[in-house]
Amino acid sequence: MDLQEFTESNAPDDGGDGFQKENNRLLDIPLDGTVMVKAGSMVAYTGDMTFTGKSSAEGGLTGIVKEAVSGEGTPIMEAEGHGHLYIAEQSKKVQVLSLDEGESISVNGNDVLAFESSVEYEINTVSSISGMAAGGLTNVYLSGPGEVAISTHGDPLVITPPVYTDPDATVAWSANLSPSFEMNKKLEIGQTSGESIQMEFTGSEGFVVVQPNEEGSVTQA
Repeated sequence: MDLQEFTESNAPDDGGDGFQKENNRLLDIPLDGTVMVKAGSMVAYTGDMTFTGKSSAEGGLTGIVKEAVSGEGTPIMEAEGHGHLYIAEQSKKVQVLSLDEGESISVNGNDVLAFESSVEYEINTVSSISGMAAGGLTNVYLSGPGEVAISTHGDPLVITPPVYTDPDATVAWSANLSPSFEMNKKLEIGQTSGESIQMEFTGSEGFVVVQPNEEGSVTQA
């Protein structure tokens, strides 16, 4: 492949509106205003932009999540201006979801990559796990309308409940679901399995998103 062919075949596609995937691991956000993105996710931009870091999860646009167990902040930043903003996170795959008015999704805080300024968000700690692993599990409740980008290790699997999942592999679930946690001591007879804590989703409506990777935030704490 010569130099011209290389540059042409890998040039960004600047057409269209809204969140666009340049490839499976790189998101292009055509920006004319503001957008919220995960801090440290910017890899490039064109045009004129400013970035304001947000350091806390408390109220308004002051932040997004506290990382489960460790308690360390996982801040977002507000990008403002015009041009094209390119973001990615550790080569994870990008999934773009469009939420209509009244639609909501709960996403693991570590997996939120970006969301439009029209999307409302609320920080929720799933406290029922706190007695099993210190710190609990922190999720971000996102409500439309607007686009949301989440990141996954590999291709996600979307399952209709009832289903049991590993908390470390669980990325998101529809907002109408309320998971519970349980200890499966049967798996702990003899050698430790590493699968003692499970999330239980009941009912027959909604969906749960899991990834083929365990990030180690809860059950490996």
